[in-house]
Amino acid sequence: MNQARYSLELVRDVARRRTFAIISHPDAGKTTLTEKLLLYGGAIQMAGTVKARKSSRHATSDWMEVEKQRGISVTSSVMQFDYADHTINLLDTPGHQDFSEDTYRVLTAVDAAVMVIDAAKGVEEQTIKLLDVCRLRATPIITFVNKMDREVREPLALLEEIESVLRIDCAPISWPIGMGKRFRGVFDLRHDRLLRFTAGEERIGDPEDSELIEGLSNPRLDLLFPDEVAALRHDVDLIRHASTPFDLREFLAGRQSPVFFGSGINNFGVQEILQALIEWAPPPLPRDAGTRIVQPAEAQFTGFVFKIQANMDPKHRDRIAFFRVCSGRYRPAMKVEHQRIGREMKLGNVMTFMANERVASQDAVAGDIIGIHNHGLLQIGDTLSEGEALSFKGIPYFAPELFRIARPRDPFKAKQLQKGLQELGEEGAIQVFERVHGNTLLLGAVGQLQFEVVADRLAREYKVDAIYDTAAISTARWLTYPDEATRRNFEKEHTASLATDVDGNPVYLATNKYNLQVTMERWTKVGFHTTREHGQRLEHA
Repeated sequence: MNQARYSLELVRDVARRRTFAIISHPDAGKTTLTEKLLLYGGAIQMAGTVKARKSSRHATSDWMEVEKQRGISVTSSVMQFDYADHTINLLDTPGHQDFSEDTYRVLTAVDAAVMVIDAAKGVEEQTIKLLDVCRLRATPIITFVNKMDREVREPLALLEEIESVLRIDCAPISWPIGMGKRFRGVFDLRHDRLLRFTAGEERIGDPEDSELIEGLSNPRLDLLFPDEVAALRHDVDLIRHASTPFDLREFLAGRQSPVFFGSGINNFGVQEILQALIEWAPPPLPRDAGTRIVQPAEAQFTGFVFKIQANMDPKHRDRIAFFRVCSGRYRPAMKVEHQRIGREMKLGNVMTFMANERVASQDAVAGDIIGIHNHGLLQIGDTLSEGEALSFKGIPYFAPELFRIARPRDPFKAKQLQKGLQELGEEGAIQVFERVHGNTLLLGAVGQLQFEVVADRLAREYKVDAIYDTAAISTARWLTYPDEATRRNFEKEHTASLATDVDGNPVYLATNKYNLQVTMERWTKVGFHTTREHGQRLEHA
């Protein structure tokens, strides 16, 4: 293939990619929406449900055994499918705040996000945190106000809350007529028509079968909805005169969010979300690689690891590195430079995903998420490229606030416990520290549920039954030293409070906030850090 044709095909294929995450507070309906997007994309034939815990059918994106048992998402999943001549990379994230670190990592790998709001509860705590992370990267956000088939809050009040609490302008694209048992459908403000709601749609129907009523003044509206039509006309008139119209540039800058109303469980409003992603969400964007900005249609293959998952296939005890392609095109068995360790790597047996279903990938371009078999070489944050020394912006670890000491119930399984915790630590499921004094393994988490999931996975995947004792530690800080003399003196005085993380970085373990404050005041030249980037080696301040 000549170079000109290669470049044209690369530009075309990159332009067809849409890579986005779904974010929400727990129980807003995020995993259900994920299922229904896959259903409309033709990727699955029947949607699973996270509620049907006793049935054999679970949400496609919830593939881990612990997720099926609990009925919640605890790890992010990647799903690729084709829709309307585009390739969609959909990343489902855990909604529970105890797994927020995994979500933060995923948000570094996407170009847009769909925010799901529970219409009865409005803006919730975790939604606020996740939108703040999106705002750091000016990620474009599409809003889906879900559960309109229930008794919910007034749509105007919901819009006002989204704008005031999340500090983002709303541009309604559809408007609901009624709610709960009297939910009749949505009025499409762009096309001036009402799409009638039918409850209980377990499978998707042909869009042509849906009843469309053209025009707000259509007398058929008066016949069908005599009790609701006056309020609908009033609201639509108000929206058209008082709210800011949709502006693509403002959306792409992350300052305005188009808003859709619907019911994910009933497949209502789902297709409109997919269409909006195709029409408005950006194709893969340029990326900061430290020394320069990398353009997605460049010929040179580049990308970064944003997640590592151990034991996706328990039969093979494998570990997969999730890799966001930032430029160029993947070719089977190609060779790349592993920038952190300065070694050449051969990319063989690369795969794409449908949750834990995987197929060998013969081709991937910017925007795609591929899986690389990892035999301990790759870490979260690693950059791979075709030779050029690049380093894509890293993904942060956050200082944990909860700690446990792990020890095996059977002393002969100490090595298995250490191996399991090392792998789960590298995966990012939990933070693992080794105390300098006594070589005790210490687990750190941002939420209690992380400990429960790690204990479950250690028992299932590594066959280790462990005891988790509470540790007398309230917080941790990563350390940097201005010089070797300061390091030696600090380590001599604080040996009992020192540990190392999975990458060998020094960590100070504080018994309480007062202890931390006093130590920081005494050692002003030492750096005490609440975050560090994945794969980063901290040596000097």
